[in-house]
Order: sequence, then structure tokens, then C-alpha cells
Amino acid sequence: MPIQLSQKEKTLLMDQRTHEETCVDKYTKYANQAQDAQLKQLFNSYSAQEQEHLNTINQLLIGQVPSMGGQQGQGQQAQGQQQTAGNQAQTTSTVQGNYNQEDAKLCKDMLMTEKYVSGAYDTAVFEFRDTNVRQVLNHIQKEEQQHGEGIFQYMQSQGMYQVQ
Repeated sequence: MPIQLSQKEKTLLMDQRTHEETCVDKYTKYANQAQDAQLKQLFNSYSAQEQEHLNTINQLLIGQVPSMGGQQGQGQQAQGQQQTAGNQAQTTSTVQGNYNQEDAKLCKDMLMTEKYVSGAYDTAVFEFRDTNVRQVLNHIQKEEQQHGEGIFQYMQSQGMYQVQ
């Protein structure tokens, strides 16, 4: 059964669509620019997930609530991949702080982007009337947070991010 979106809900989804398009573009571009193979892999994985998010938002905009069953499995698989990439980075980086400055800039930008996008989803979740739509948006937000965590873990393992 198609859902009827209010004008505000449509506007929020259009904003999220723009955010997802930006994430897909940035992750794709940054994967091509990254020097470290693990970072390239991480960015390519996130680009594919962001494309899934974009597809989901487009479905919502035409009034269809997608099933999140398949995407949850893919999100968990990607979460495992990002943890593996973070663990590999920790074992291969013997001298912390000896990292590519350009890769660090890419990571900082994407971490900042993920923080912003996750916050935008947080606001959107509270603005939707339909519980199923809220659950879909909450699922996407959780994946955005996982992306941020993966980038943080990579940065920390490379000495790019020092927790005080």
C-alpha cells in the first residue's frame, strides 16, 4: 500500500536524497584518489552502501516503503568488512603518524560528512508520521553511523586521529 507523504516529509526526503547523492559522489571520487589500498576498499564499500540508501530514498519519494531485510544483511556484512579493514590497518601500520596527508584529508572530510548526514537523519526520523518509514530512516542512519565509525577506526589505526 503506497504511503501519502506530507510536503514536509517530501522536502526532508529530497534533502536526504541530495545528501546521499553527495556521499556516493564523494566516496567514489575519494576511492580513486586514496593512496592506501585499504582506504580505497573502505570508500568503495561505502559508496555502494550510499547508492543503496539513495535507491531507498527514491522509493520512499514515490510512496513505496522498501523492505529492509536484505539491506540489513548487507549492512552487517559491510560492518564486518570495515572492522577487518581497521584491524588490518592496525597490524600493518607499525609507525603511527607515518601516513599519507592526502588520505588523511579525505578521511577527515568524509568523517565530517557522515556526522552531518547522520544528524540530518536523526531530525528526519522524528518528522515522519509512518512508523515503517521511521524504521527505514533509522536503519539508514545506523549505517551512516557505522560508516563514521569505520572511518574513525581507520584514522585512529593510522595515527590520523588521536583520542585525548
